[in-house]
Amino acid sequence: DGCLQGGLVSADVSCPPQTFQKLLIANRGEIACRVIKTCKRMGIQTVAVHSDVDSNVHVKMADEAVCVGPAPTSLSYLNMDAILNAVRMTGAQAVHPGYGFLSENKEFAKRLAAEDVTFIGPDTHAIQAMGDKIESKLIAKAAKELQPFSRSPGLAVWVAVWVHTAMGHRCIPGGNWSSDGASVLLREGFRFSSQEAASSFGDDRLLIEKYIDRPRHIEIQVLADKHGNALWLNERECSIQRRNQKVVEEAPSTFLDPTTRRAMGEQAVQLAKAVQYSSAGTVEFLVDAQKNFYFLEMNTRLQVEHPITECITGLDLVEQMIRVAKGYRLQHKQEDIPINGWAIESRVYAEDPFKSFGLPSIGRLSQYQEPLDLSNVRVDSGIEEGSDISIYYDPMISKLVTFGATRAEALARMEESLDRYVIRGVTHNIPLLREIITHPLFISGDISTNFLPEVYPEGFKGHQLEAERRRELLASAAALHVAAQLRSQSILGNHR
Repeated sequence: DGCLQGGLVSADVSCPPQTFQKLLIANRGEIACRVIKTCKRMGIQTVAVHSDVDSNVHVKMADEAVCVGPAPTSLSYLNMDAILNAVRMTGAQAVHPGYGFLSENKEFAKRLAAEDVTFIGPDTHAIQAMGDKIESKLIAKAAKELQPFSRSPGLAVWVAVWVHTAMGHRCIPGGNWSSDGASVLLREGFRFSSQEAASSFGDDRLLIEKYIDRPRHIEIQVLADKHGNALWLNERECSIQRRNQKVVEEAPSTFLDPTTRRAMGEQAVQLAKAVQYSSAGTVEFLVDAQKNFYFLEMNTRLQVEHPITECITGLDLVEQMIRVAKGYRLQHKQEDIPINGWAIESRVYAEDPFKSFGLPSIGRLSQYQEPLDLSNVRVDSGIEEGSDISIYYDPMISKLVTFGATRAEALARMEESLDRYVIRGVTHNIPLLREIITHPLFISGDISTNFLPEVYPEGFKGHQLEAERRRELLASAAALHVAAQLRSQSILGNHR
């Protein structure tokens, strides 16, 4: 159960006198609460930051709290000046950025270093190198043949994407087309994309990548110290997505064999070493049906879905990040990293799943109860009953993680846990989560990033009964209706 409380307690969790004793979390919600829990166990004082509409659970948990501005993120959680002022006011000696916001902002890390404040994450070189879509792939290719992209003209299909966004326009201009019209469309498509990229991001470069049909999104967790040591902590299967955002994740993947897992892990470590990475990070891959894997990107921060890795390895990744930032060597060797059991995470959102797989639902949680009475269940949350789900922030309610000796056990616990949630005041996505984890394709492991649009081509409509079961229920309802009518006629006849 250690992983369900945030990870394995290390033999040495004390803070040496010469290192920091107070840490500011430059984030909010569940990830701020998650970092605070580990800091408390390590004896580190914590400082929370919040906007003037967001003094939720993370503020109550921290030793100190500072308001950093109004509700809009640009004026609060993304406001570097305000965050740095909070650091100075409280005397915090380190900052953990969580995920999102300033977590992968090299300028923020530079400004902290200039103030002699420790950034709990990699150095600015690694952040910059992995933040550039083209540079990261060139580094990956140089470090190891990660098949990051191809320049071969023989491929039938290409995809052009904007360099500095994961949400840019995509075009499939094609390759080896003989039609002159197609060639014109190809040239115009590239010209248009380049112009759009330049006007939106100040960079007209385009990245050309191979198109993969029905890919899986599988990522490798890496951990590296400042002494050249690096480990891979197994994989996470993250293929269940809506609007390119993960919804359900699991570790390990049902798809990988030991040879492919090892190859992906070793290449992820090679990439981390190539940029002298030091912290927890994640190398993301697309994997095709033949188990060929293609480097997608490296996230230089803690991932939202990190708890499932903690469950199968017994490591507290937040603790490991703090230890690395203090200059400690890694405590473990690669052969010490286990895969113990199976872990699944469902992201519970205040969203209406019947509208585009989830439009945000804003309001106050009038009733909220987590399924914590079950064993091997972990809930990471930053809200409580009475909390407001604000229009300004991500509508996540909690992350539900279940663990079992087998995948079947973890799935059974997930289904029961979802049924035990009590959430009132906002619409939530639990009906969709329940349908996903009980769907035959998910249970069999036959999934891809196209799972939701393929299974629900007309959008999610709720639980759909099988035709035979529908006929049975309709027949029963008709029989009850006829019986009621006959009874009514009999009663009327007796009263005449």
